[in-house]
Amino acid sequence: MGQPAQIQITYGIEPDLDVAEFRRVLVESGLAARRPADDLVRLGQMLAQADLVVTARRDGVLVGVARTLTDFSFCAYLSDLAVCRSAQGLKVGQGLIGATRAAVGREASLLLTAAPDAVTFYDHIGMPRVADAFRYEREA
Repeated sequence: MGQPAQIQITYGIEPDLDVAEFRRVLVESGLAARRPADDLVRLGQMLAQADLVVTARRDGVLVGVARTLTDFSFCAYLSDLAVCRSAQGLKVGQGLIGATRAAVGREASLLLTAAPDAVTFYDHIGMPRVADAFRYEREA
């Protein structure tokens, strides 16, 4: 009896990520309820206007996406971090955050706003909390 096959996750930067693939990951991650998942035009704009799209693939299949707005020198806002439920628990979220941090550079701070159900994940991986943050909610 041999060893179980090791799960291989490949991380990459995909500025031209397919909108349908992005939508599928949003749905399969549970994040679709907080995103305009049924508006493919808007999802396409979200991807096109992002400064950085980091992906995680398992055997070529997209299982995670980190979409970031950044200037690559001072600040970065990780707007979307989505991992398919089938890949949760495999440290894909941590890998996406690490790849995002590497891509934006050490000089840039990285900020994200956690979905309520994800707060314990960020606490678990040791991501520092920000005490003073403010935001306007979307109106549409």
